[in-house]
Amino acid sequence: MDVYLIDGTYELFRHFFAVPAAVDMNGQQIGAVRGVLNSVLSMIERGATHIGVATDHVVDSFRNDLYAGYKTSEGVPQELLSQFPVLEETLEAMGVVVWPMVYYEADDALASAAGKAAQDDRVRQVLICTPDKDLSQCVVGTRVVQLDRRRQILRDEAGVVAKFGVKPRSIPDYLAVVGDSADGFPGVPGWGAKTAALALSRYSHLEEIPKDWREWDPSIRNARVLSTALLNAWNDALLFRTLATLRLDVPVFDTVEDLGWKGPRPNFEEHCHRMKSPELLARAIRS
Repeated sequence: MDVYLIDGTYELFRHFFAVPAAVDMNGQQIGAVRGVLNSVLSMIERGATHIGVATDHVVDSFRNDLYAGYKTSEGVPQELLSQFPVLEETLEAMGVVVWPMVYYEADDALASAAGKAAQDDRVRQVLICTPDKDLSQCVVGTRVVQLDRRRQILRDEAGVVAKFGVKPRSIPDYLAVVGDSADGFPGVPGWGAKTAALALSRYSHLEEIPKDWREWDPSIRNARVLSTALLNAWNDALLFRTLATLRLDVPVFDTVEDLGWKGPRPNFEEHCHRMKSPELLARAIRS
């Protein structure tokens, strides 16, 4: 079997800005929700049998306690935020396993689920459905891969190296020095993507980079400047790596069979009626 792990937060954001706004019979915004439901149903119609969706039920997480500048819900339209609980409830009614994150982030749930699913010999491949660069750290060979469904790009371990210049295990270190504007941390001054790729392809983790710049690989230019910058920002770099490192201990499922889709629940009809979307019910029943 193949296991599909979907970044519900990314999908809801993507559809919010891509599809027309719409409200249900109670005046609740549901345009993005309907977009995500249609998208997940399309996967099922094309043969996906085992699916899990992770969402950020609240945008804040334990990482906000570690770093004051970490991303929050500030600036996110309320019309979008209000659709998260609706999406979670409706996906569950559709019979899809959902992990709404509060203390952790959706990415942590996806990482935990990917690691656990990959341990099951019955699983042929785990597909993490998101373009989020954080999840590249979870890629393992061709067994655990990333799927950008919008652009139809499948990225295995060789694809991660081709894109970032480093192996999946070095992605947290890479993000620590390059920074991640989406998550709200700046990285190390003077360290760009090319420099980070060159250094971390030679030294997999920050601790492996020689403290003495004269011991650096001679192919790395400006070693003295880069070394000084890293040493001056060492504590920040370690903190940023912690922020970028996904947790693997989030409770997600007991057995991979828990992710098997067995059709919609009886209350899905009520949800479809409220959203004025009878076609969703019809498609779910046919599938």
